[in-house]
Amino acid sequence: MDENLAAANAALQAGRGAEAIGPLIAAVQAEPNRPVQVYRTLLMQLYHAGRLEEGVAWGETAMARFPRDHELMNLVGVFHRRLKDYPRARATLERAAKLAPANVAIMQNLGNVLLDLDEAAAGEAVFAKLVRAQPRSVEYIRQLGRALMKQGKMEAAATRFRQALGIDKSNVDAWMDLASVDNNDRRTAEAEATIDKALDANPDSIRLLEAKAMVMRRGQAFRRAEAYLLDLLPRYPEAGWIHYQLGVTVADYKREQANEYFRKAIALEPDRLEYMMMLIEGLERTRTGDEGANIEESYQLALKALAHKPTNEGHLKILNEVFIRVCAFDQIAQLGSFEDLGRGWARTGRHSALLKQLAQVKSLDDRYELMRQHRLWGENIEKEAARHPLRRPKPRPADGKIRLGFLSSDLRAHPVGYFALPLFEHVDPRFELYCYSFYQGQPDRLYEFFASKSQAYRWDPELGMRESAQMVCDDQLDMLIELGGTTHMNRLEVMAWKPAPRQASWLGYPHSAGLAEIDYLLTDPYNTPPRADLLLEKPLMMPKSWIALGRMVFSDNLAITPGLPQDRAGGTITFGTANNPHKYNRETIELWARVMREVPNSRFLFVRPEGSGIAFRANIRQEFERHGVPSQRILFHAVRGRHMPVYNEIDITLDPVPLTGGTTTTESLWMGVPVVSLIGEAFFERLSYSILANSGVGDLATPDKDEYVRIAAALAADRDRRLVLREGLREQMKSGPLGQTEQFARDFYDLIARTVAETAAASA
Repeated sequence: MDENLAAANAALQAGRGAEAIGPLIAAVQAEPNRPVQVYRTLLMQLYHAGRLEEGVAWGETAMARFPRDHELMNLVGVFHRRLKDYPRARATLERAAKLAPANVAIMQNLGNVLLDLDEAAAGEAVFAKLVRAQPRSVEYIRQLGRALMKQGKMEAAATRFRQALGIDKSNVDAWMDLASVDNNDRRTAEAEATIDKALDANPDSIRLLEAKAMVMRRGQAFRRAEAYLLDLLPRYPEAGWIHYQLGVTVADYKREQANEYFRKAIALEPDRLEYMMMLIEGLERTRTGDEGANIEESYQLALKALAHKPTNEGHLKILNEVFIRVCAFDQIAQLGSFEDLGRGWARTGRHSALLKQLAQVKSLDDRYELMRQHRLWGENIEKEAARHPLRRPKPRPADGKIRLGFLSSDLRAHPVGYFALPLFEHVDPRFELYCYSFYQGQPDRLYEFFASKSQAYRWDPELGMRESAQMVCDDQLDMLIELGGTTHMNRLEVMAWKPAPRQASWLGYPHSAGLAEIDYLLTDPYNTPPRADLLLEKPLMMPKSWIALGRMVFSDNLAITPGLPQDRAGGTITFGTANNPHKYNRETIELWARVMREVPNSRFLFVRPEGSGIAFRANIRQEFERHGVPSQRILFHAVRGRHMPVYNEIDITLDPVPLTGGTTTTESLWMGVPVVSLIGEAFFERLSYSILANSGVGDLATPDKDEYVRIAAALAADRDRRLVLREGLREQMKSGPLGQTEQFARDFYDLIARTVAETAAASA
């Protein structure tokens, strides 16, 4: 035995496999004609060390030398699977299976990859063959059950899981799988009962104890889950998992407490990446204290997590959101491609992540890809809803009233609530309003106003998804409008059950949601896309504007400082934005920098809570410097919620591209600050255009980037016009479609009444 192999053998004998890798590589590099067992040993040690890319490379080298060695192929197939390269894993394992069709390890790995690829029928065939060969193998029976479950064959799957448990009641995986049948069917009470039976058989199983809390959360019973975990805490005070589960459970209504739970979990088990990920997300979402410092800590932790090269879609979503908050464009690019990320999030039900995709589109193909991602999410939700149809009540007696429902957790002090206000301030007597909220926080003054104007305001944050749909269905609405998409604490999925005969989207999500059951999207003549195929829904077009300004929010109490900010800044023009960083990208900052180069000595002010964070400020300034704008011309005002007076420091607001402002555009104009915007093809690229046109300043919007720069520079030079707008734009808005809230409500209710009547006549 030569020196390298002797060193490798000594390391293996001592149980130090990682130390054997170097000598093994040296051995095969020095003498490639080593026996196949040397290559197999090298691959096994690379696998155990987590050096997967190297394993693939050396595996390909080994297979080239031993093209008929099925064990090498099996190992390489497993490497590909671990790297989530499922097509190559399948191809490699199928080659191995042809060489050794009776090798159960190869067949099991192939079956697993087929399930990864959602080719469940093919996976079923593989595991059925394995079960016939080894009828008392609990693992093969389980995997056969999983293949059946993936095909929606829930009863057959449950039968297989029970068969596995009949052989081994201590098999926690089989109990978890059986509970998953009910959990996937939204039968959370039955799933919890299964977990209780499992705990009777396995009372000390941590996985089952955790699973019980997770089942409660899936059923929206967050406070019951919290109580359950707190009861367990004295039993497991130093167990990281219980602090982690407590943090996940209370995050929506005790954010700072949740962060402390995550910190404790990390202290107890510092190697658990999922614990770090939840703290990263928690800090990014914490709005109290120094928000910029919270985001900065989140970002620094996210950089550590990125070094682990995460592939889990949930982890990628968290990192993407953090990197967006600090404009870490290089790190965003490392997470994956626009298509791969979006489709991964859609397949795993993470609709809220798709909102962050809107600002990343660069071409018409990207816009269509974004449509496909939303539809992929929708198709999966529709399949789930179809498995559990609603109980449809008998038609209600005619009473001459149109029942209109609003599905939103944001009918409160929230931008969605602000724009919905006119409909509740001027309720049409033909209508009865029903509201459905799942908000986890406390009621506020606006909530009380909305509730006072509603026939029914149903607020149940712990109701399950199907049960929520049944609640809506039982109210026998004529039309249901969702206002929030899948933004935080909203229940877009309810629409998949079609609890109302007519359904629409409005306000909260600036893109087609992805559900075929949503018939309409409320639009206006300006924001309706010229290409009809950039919407899944039929446009339900208002005559002038799709929004109006609620007077309880857009108030004259918000004082406009007389004169121009330019004069108060010693003659310097200040551009600015209060838009969320998820609307920024390198294209946007390059465009803003072009404007600043045309206006000598101009400044740019970011009015954002992120502005107190080190990374956000550094990244933004670096991007401007890349385009010739010195960092000292970039300013920050860190504020959340009380930002309106800061518009008195801004001469001109520059809109981001392609995802434009909405609320921020109305706020800026209300404070007398003109907005320059780029008009794009999709709905989300035309929101500011609608607001500007309906405020009498449509000439500030253009479809051409060069013209965008020219408009902004010309406006900076036109002191007289800016002064006229500063003094008169608010009154101009009040007298136009945005300010005529009573007319807006009349137009809205007329449109809904006409739609209900026409569709009722068509179906008669």
